[in-house]
Order: sequence, then C-alpha cells, then structure tokens
Amino acid sequence: MIYRDLPRYAAAPDRYDAMRYVRAGRSGLKLPAVSLGLWHNFGSVDSYETARAMALRAFDLGVTHFDLANNYGPAKGSAEETFGRILRESLAPYRDELVVSTKAGYDMAPGPYGDGGSRKYLLASLDQSLARMGLAYVDVFYSHRHDSETPLDETMGALSQAVRSGKALYAGISSYGPEHTREAARLMREMGTPLLIHQPRYSLLDRTPEDGLFEAVADEGLGCIVFSPLAQGVLTDRYADGIPPGSRAARPEGALDASAVAEHADGVRRMQAVARERGQTVAQLALAWTLRRPEVTSTLIGASRVAQVEEAVAMLAQPPLTADEAAAVEAALAG
Repeated sequence: MIYRDLPRYAAAPDRYDAMRYVRAGRSGLKLPAVSLGLWHNFGSVDSYETARAMALRAFDLGVTHFDLANNYGPAKGSAEETFGRILRESLAPYRDELVVSTKAGYDMAPGPYGDGGSRKYLLASLDQSLARMGLAYVDVFYSHRHDSETPLDETMGALSQAVRSGKALYAGISSYGPEHTREAARLMREMGTPLLIHQPRYSLLDRTPEDGLFEAVADEGLGCIVFSPLAQGVLTDRYADGIPPGSRAARPEGALDASAVAEHADGVRRMQAVARERGQTVAQLALAWTLRRPEVTSTLIGASRVAQVEEAVAMLAQPPLTADEAAAVEAALAG
C-alpha cells in the first residue's frame, strides 16, 4: 500500500476546555459526554484521509474516547487497522490521554471459534485486536452481546482474565438485557474485576433501555454509553427532504434502510421546528435528548465528515434539555 505524506499532527492545546467529562458509574474513569464510534466510515473501503481527519479533529475537541469492535469495517477488522495507523502516525504521543475500547461477540471468523461468548473466542479476539491496533492494552474490552449458548460465568470470566492479564484496564458489556446485566455485574464483582460500563442502543426511535435497563445500570453502579443516538442518521436534517446521492441511505452497503428514512421524515421535519427554537440542528437535539438521562455517561456518535464531529460537540455548549423540551421533542417526532 502506498501512503500519502500527511501533515505532522500536534494536538490542540485547548482540547480540554469545552468538553464535559462524566464519571462512568461508580468508577474513577471519566468519559467525554460525546464519544466517537468507528462502526462506519473507518473501514478499508473508506477514505483514510477522511477517517484520520475526523479522529484528530475529535481529539482536538476533547473527544478522548474512541470505540471499536473486532468486526468493524468493512472488511472485518479494518476499522481497527485504520485506527492503528492513525495511532502510529499521529496519536501515539497521546496514548495515555485516550480511552480506546473494542469488543468481541458477533461473527468475526469462520468456524466455531469466531462468534459468541466463549473464553476461547473472546480472548483470542482481544489478542487479534491489539495486534491490529499496535497496542499493548485497550482501556475497555466488551462482551459485544449476550450469548445464550455460553454460560454467563464463562463470558464474564474471560473479561475478568482480560483485565487481570493487563490487556484491558476495564470490562464492559453491550446489548445485554436488564436481568443479564444484573447477573453479569454480580459475577464480575465476585471475580474482583467489577464491570465498568454498559453500551446499549438508545435513541428517540429505540427507547428499549427505559424498560428496566437504565434502572439496572444505576443499581449496579455501571456507566452507560449509548450507541446509534441518531438512529444511523435518520434523526438528522440530512434526510428531511429526501435521500441525497452519496448518503448512507443511498449506498447499497450502508446500514441505513431508506424505508426507515421515509417512515420518519414527517416527524423529523416537525423536530426541525423544535430545534430551531433552541438554535440547534435536529442531530444536536437528538443527542441532547439522550444526555438528558442521568444514567447516560456518554453518547456515541458516528461520522462521515469532520463537520459532523464539530456539530455534535458544539451541542454541549447549549443548555441541557428541560423536561418540557424533551416532551416536546417526543411529541414532534410522534406527530
């Protein structure tokens, strides 16, 4: 591969001035209120220059947390490879200022050892992730999903071993239901390596965590970082007037279903009126709505352009949503 010469990077000296940092549950770790996810737009099919620009601009704005998984791409593993290159070329001097997380649990490799929650898969995947990123450790290692075919104590034992081995500083879980979250937290406490955080999907279009999960993370003292807060881009101004060429909804390999855009277009247009009253975009309004919950430590954005990172972080300079404003947002979307 031929690499283009890129300008040398020096982090912005004021990078911590505007960001808000929130303690994750009962731990000592603080996360930025806005974190950057590398689920999309950091794979081998994407522009490296754009990926690097987004990551560096995010760090300049105080976004210290970068969230990955073993199978992020496409191709699988390539988002970690991209982030590893960004680290080598630009962010390595700032490693101790970064929170790097990765996950394993979904389909990654053929055969019986590339999916699920077994000790063999999780720990082998962690070693592979570290090699792709060129890291000695990650800050957070997650079980990406609950695997009903693997005993929960085996999955939690693998997370505990990852922490005890020094290959991860903290352990987390993602997309677990309330009861499995409580049981996972109990097991990890008994193992002496308490869970740090839970990562559920949460947005105005998916409020599942309100059905017991937020109560569970609060009771167990876990942090909570929510993913897909913009419903893969549905809750933005971008699709209010249709699907523009080149957008995620227009791409055949994209994760955004064009029918979902059409289904909620009227509601998004009504949200625009609420957003204008607050001097915000729809995306900023939707992000602020997720952060209104006291259980939410951080909201995890994806981005395809630097401007989207800047827009998300700028939301933090605006007043938090009041209860009345949150109700108005929900009513606007529902019609």
